[in-house]
Amino acid sequence: MLAVARLPHAWADGPIDHQRARQAMLAGEIRPLSDILQAVQPQLRGELMAIELEQEEGRWLYEFKVLEPGGRIVEWYVDARSAQVIKREVKAHKGRR
Repeated sequence: MLAVARLPHAWADGPIDHQRARQAMLAGEIRPLSDILQAVQPQLRGELMAIELEQEEGRWLYEFKVLEPGGRIVEWYVDARSAQVIKREVKAHKGRR
C-alpha cells in the first residue's frame, strides 16, 4: 500500500515549476496529481518515495519513484494528462552496490 498522505512534492526546478504546474492544470493541460495517483496506484507496488512533475519534449509527465518490497527502486513515468504509463525504469536495488 502506498503512503500518499506524507508525500513530498518535488517539482523539477522549485517554486517556479510549481507555478507552471498550477497554470498547466488550470489550462487543462494536466490532471491533478490525485486523479493520476488514483489511476496508476494499482500498478505501483511499494512505498512511494518521491514525485516530480516535468516537461519532456512538450509533454507533461509525473515521475513516481517507488521502493518495491524486494528493495528495487523503480521510476514510473506517467502522462500527466491521460494517466498512461509511458515507461518504467529500474534505477537501483537498495542494499546492493
